[in-house]
Amino acid sequence: MQNFAYRAPASTTDALRLGTGTGARYIAGGTDLLNLMKDGVQRHDLIIDLNRLPLHDITPTTTGVRLGALARMADVAAHPQVRRRLPLLAETLLAGASPQVRNAATIGGNLLQRTRCWYFRDASMPCNKREPGSGCAAQHGQNRWHAIIGGSAHCIAVHPSDLAVALTALDATVHTLGSGGARTIGIRDFYRLPGDTPQVETALRSGELITAVDVPSTGLTGRYLKVRDRATFEFAVVSVAALIRTGGGGVVREARLAFGGIAPVPWRSAEAERQLIGRRLDDAAIEAAGRALTLPAAPREHNAFKVPLVRRALATALGGLR
Repeated sequence: MQNFAYRAPASTTDALRLGTGTGARYIAGGTDLLNLMKDGVQRHDLIIDLNRLPLHDITPTTTGVRLGALARMADVAAHPQVRRRLPLLAETLLAGASPQVRNAATIGGNLLQRTRCWYFRDASMPCNKREPGSGCAAQHGQNRWHAIIGGSAHCIAVHPSDLAVALTALDATVHTLGSGGARTIGIRDFYRLPGDTPQVETALRSGELITAVDVPSTGLTGRYLKVRDRATFEFAVVSVAALIRTGGGGVVREARLAFGGIAPVPWRSAEAERQLIGRRLDDAAIEAAGRALTLPAAPREHNAFKVPLVRRALATALGGLR
């Protein structure tokens, strides 16, 4: 384990002042960062513990629920207003990690967790995300877990967060605070595709903090389906967050479909959604949505199975909403 200095500021002002320093890193639950530091994947001179900051509240709003960045996953999942107004969010949080991790992990930290790509997490392997310009070993290596959509020649790692997938379907908004003041960022603008700069994963600026996440209550019927190799404490091979509103005759009036495990960012498929709008939610419509979703897929040697798998997952999720 590397040596580092430690600070626990009591105000956002002090946290931001400390966070502007070279080599500084914020920490909350520490469920991801500490492992990365132990493995030598990330090195930091200063760790800034945010847990004393007043960012823990879970607050009902006129449009939904505001989640403080330091609210614990377990507390959000169990909150009566979240369970009543945002059942998809509660369902998704309970599908993530283990009870012990959910008790420690925070909303803001979950959104910023790093990829589980084994090449990224092995400091002896080349990885453009960890060391820009070193190459992407996954392109021709063991790429079973990797992206089939949205990757580039520089990176095909997938984003690991279940929560981010649900928030993408729910059109959440991320609130941040930095040296330039407060900002609001739509969740679909928060994450960056790798392109030729895979080390730039989010829209956050240097030293900027997530302070809260606003999640609107949609009134849509939803389901989160996570397909994984084992039943507990496992990341998604593929996942689907589906929200549907139907009108007269069972015709779909609104559809929101977001996916995990298939792309470097939580993937929202407008093409798949369009295949459902104005149609009954029957097998033909669902099949058309699955084809539209995977039309741009470019699987590698070991992950072509994700193409039919994510289609089946989508069909199962939507079938449960009929």
